[in-house]
Amino acid sequence: DEVVAVGAAIQGGVLKGDVRDILLLDVTPLSLGIETLGGVFTKLIEKNTTIPYKKSQIFSTAADNQPAVTVHVLQGERPMACDNKTLGRFELVGIPPAPRGIPQIEVTFDIDANGIVNVSAKDLGTGKKQAIQITATSGLTEAEIERMVQEAEQHQEEDRRKREYAELRNNAEGLIYTSEKSLREYADSLDDSEIEDIEIVIDRVKEAIEGNDIEELRAAIEDLEQATHRLAEAMYSIAREDDDMDDIIT
Repeated sequence: DEVVAVGAAIQGGVLKGDVRDILLLDVTPLSLGIETLGGVFTKLIEKNTTIPYKKSQIFSTAADNQPAVTVHVLQGERPMACDNKTLGRFELVGIPPAPRGIPQIEVTFDIDANGIVNVSAKDLGTGKKQAIQITATSGLTEAEIERMVQEAEQHQEEDRRKREYAELRNNAEGLIYTSEKSLREYADSLDDSEIEDIEIVIDRVKEAIEGNDIEELRAAIEDLEQATHRLAEAMYSIAREDDDMDDIIT
C-alpha cells in the first residue's frame, strides 16, 4: 500500500526459514509532509521511518490577517509539492487577525502500527484544531513507489534549483514585507532621498520575483539588505532615545 510498505521479502524469507534473528519492522516507503509557502514540499516524516511514529512542527501564516490555512498532505521525495502525490487536504479556519508569521500552527503527523496516518493542525493561540485521517488503501503499488524514488534521483539537480529558487523568493517576499513595514513606521527618521532609494530597490526585488533569473533575484535581495541598513540604524537610534528618556523620567 502507499503509506506503509511491509517488508514482504524479509517476511517471506522468515516463513521459509531462510532468515533468522531479524526484527521485523514496518517503515514508511516514502516521505510524508505538507505544502508550504512557494509550493515547497516540507517533510515531517522521512522515508524509511519505523512506525508507529509521531512528529509535530510549528508553522505560521503567509499574509497579514490570514483567517485560515490549508494543510495539503503529500507523499514523495521531490522538493516541490506539485511533483509529489496528494494524500489529502483540509483547512484550519478561525485564525484571529494578526501580522504574518505571528500565529503558531502546530501540524502533527501520527502514524499508527497499521499504517493509518492522522494529520492535525492546531492553532496554539485559540486551541482550534482540524484533522484528517489517511488510510493505507489508496493504491500505490511497490512498482509505483520505486518509480517515484527513481524519479527523485533522476531530477535531483533540477529539483534542487527549483527549491533554491522557491526559498529565495520566500526570502525576498519576507524582506519586502519587513522593509515596507519598517519604512512606514520609521520614515520620519529618514531623508526623502533615503526613502526613495529603499523604495527603488524594493521595486527591483518585486520585479526580480516575477522573473526567472535566480542570480538577478539574489543580487536584488543583497541590494535591499544593504539599502535597509540605514533604516535599521534609524530604528535603533529611536530605541536608544527612548531608553535615555526612561532614564530621565525615573
